[in-house]
Amino acid sequence: MSIKIGMVGTGQFAQSFIPLFKAHPLVHEVVLCDLDAAKLRVTADRFGIACTCPSLDDILGTDVDAVAIITQHWMHGPQAIQALRAGKHVYSAVPCGVSLEEITALVRTVEQTGRIYMMGETSYYYPHVVWCREHYRRGGFGDITYAEASYHHDWDIKSIDSRGIIKARTGDKFEALAGEPPMHYPTHTTSQVIGVTGAHMTRVSALGWRDRHPDGIYDPAVNKYRNAFSNETALFAMSDGAAARINEFRRVGHPGGEFMTVCGTEASFEYTQAGRVVIGKGFEDTKRLDDILTLRPGFYGGTAAVQDVARLPAAFAGLPNNHWGAHQFLVDDFVKACVSGDDPPPNHVWAAARYMIPGLIAHESAERGGVQLAVPDLGGPASGED
Repeated sequence: MSIKIGMVGTGQFAQSFIPLFKAHPLVHEVVLCDLDAAKLRVTADRFGIACTCPSLDDILGTDVDAVAIITQHWMHGPQAIQALRAGKHVYSAVPCGVSLEEITALVRTVEQTGRIYMMGETSYYYPHVVWCREHYRRGGFGDITYAEASYHHDWDIKSIDSRGIIKARTGDKFEALAGEPPMHYPTHTTSQVIGVTGAHMTRVSALGWRDRHPDGIYDPAVNKYRNAFSNETALFAMSDGAAARINEFRRVGHPGGEFMTVCGTEASFEYTQAGRVVIGKGFEDTKRLDDILTLRPGFYGGTAAVQDVARLPAAFAGLPNNHWGAHQFLVDDFVKACVSGDDPPPNHVWAAARYMIPGLIAHESAERGGVQLAVPDLGGPASGED
């Protein structure tokens, strides 16, 4: 059995996924969809794709089994719900939704339709997260007492045209949308913590740093969110009794990246710009892990030794594999879940909700001066996950 997939959105980010879906041995056809006819034609010619559709409504009326939604982020939730109700499986770029109400509706729609939903959160597959998850499952950390994750993404990062990318995504809405609260995009950090143990956030107290930059992006009189915070820090209580700190920084003197610390009763792990180490109770127990967690050029587009490339389709060799080797695993897990119809894939809809909702509540806490708030939880899949 194989499936037919529709790619909704053919912009810059989609260019990395189209060849992967096309090459997957369990996908027999890829259909492209975009409102921009010129962009659609150029992309179809580039990848040799014969069938295209001019709108989401149009492609949902075809016989595609699934759609991959890679559009502007505020469209993901409503478009995913529409596709699920049309009987399609859904792969969605992050985030899954932009409000608690929208995310709740998405989860309930998955539960009602029985369709597969997967959010394309890359951090779950990062080498250091993979290593920590396996080390935890083997008991190497003991009980987790504390974890933290940080996403440093300064507007002036030299290696990435941050402003240009956001302008391309938002168009004439740039001024209104650029000042989005950092905690409204928390999935790269929350998924690192949740992706190790599976525990989820239950309560939060957060603070924000009021931006002072003259570009005015975070002027609450300008952006639609009335948001003044460019940096936000949240302290969460976890369902397993641990504490977790999440940092989302948009003004920071740093080259950028996602970082994580895990503290357990038996061992700890640290990933900073200086490197990655596992730490025991004695100085002699500290071991650098850079050899197995550093990307190897040429291995399925760049993967680390800890990532299980043996499970990937041979056809993926040499194809794009961005975000620390995550893209190929994302595509493979989604396609296999659609074909098998068995257990939900990683980053299923309930996990996506647990990645996203804590950030929304954290920003509310920050706006209220750090008051502690409960984090709503929408449960886990029917298989019985807590």
